[in-house]
Amino acid sequence: MDTNVRSKDAKKSNKLNWLLLLLAVALIILPLVFNPSAEYGGADGEAEEAITEIAPNYEPWFSSFYEPPSGEIESLLFSTQAALGAGIVGYYLGSRKRKK
Repeated sequence: MDTNVRSKDAKKSNKLNWLLLLLAVALIILPLVFNPSAEYGGADGEAEEAITEIAPNYEPWFSSFYEPPSGEIESLLFSTQAALGAGIVGYYLGSRKRKK
C-alpha cells in the first residue's frame, strides 16, 4: 500500500513538473510571438541612458576590471553565472525537501 501511495505522489509530482516546464517555455516564447519586432535589451543600457539624460556630465567613479572581448563572451559568462546560481538554489531546495 505504501508503494502505491508513493507511486501516485510521484506521478502527480511528475505532471506538475511538466506543467511548470511548459509554463516556463510559454513565458519565454509568447513575447517573441506577439511582439517579434521589439528590442529586448537589458537594464544596464536603460540605466546608462537614464543617467546620461539626467546628468550629461556624469563620470563613472570606477570601471570594470575585466571587459569581455565580445557580446557573445559576455552572454556566456552571464548564462554561466545564472546556471550556477540556479544549481545552488536547486540544491538547497532539494536538500530542504529531503530533510522533511
